Amino acid sequence: MTSFISLALPYAVLFSHLVLVFLVLSLIFRNSWGREVVDFVAQHAIVLSFLAVLAAVAGSLFYSNIIGFAPCELCWWQRIFLYPQVVILFIALRHKDIHIFKYVGSLSLFAFVTALYQVYVQSGGVSVLPCTATGSACAKIFVDAFGYITIPVMSLTVCVYLLFFAAAHKLSKRV
Repeated sequence: MTSFISLALPYAVLFSHLVLVFLVLSLIFRNSWGREVVDFVAQHAIVLSFLAVLAAVAGSLFYSNIIGFAPCELCWWQRIFLYPQVVILFIALRHKDIHIFKYVGSLSLFAFVTALYQVYVQSGGVSVLPCTATGSACAKIFVDAFGYITIPVMSLTVCVYLLFFAAAHKLSKRV
C-alpha cells in the first residue's frame, strides 16, 4: 500500500499543477469566462484551503513517519507554517469566519518563500543557510518525479493553492 501511495502522490501533484494552471487562467480572465470559476473558488475558499492543507500535512507525515524520510531544517520551517493551518482553517470552517485569510495568507506566504528557497537549493543553488538535520540535508532529493516534482515542490504547490484561494476570496469581495 505504501508503494502505491508513493507512486500515486507525484501523479496527484502533476494533476494538481494542471488544475492550478486552469485556476490561474480563470483568475486572469475573471472578467470573462473565468468569473464563474473564481466565484466558485471564492465561495468555497475555506473548505478548499482546509482540504489542501490537510492533504499537505497528511503527505508530509506519510513521507516522514511511514516512509522514513528525515525532514531537514527547511522542511521543519515549512511544517511550522503549514501544520497550524489545519486547526485554524477547521475552526474558521466551523464558525464560517471569512476573515481567516489574513492569517492563512501570511502563514502560506512564509511557507511559500521557504519552499521556494529549498527548491532553489535542490536545483543546484548555493545555500546561504546551514542545514544540519541528522541524516539529511536540505539539498537531498528523496522524491524526483517527472524531472521536477520533489517534496519541496509539493509544498510549494500547496502554498500556491492556499495563496490562490486567499486571493480569489479577496477579489470576489471587491468585485
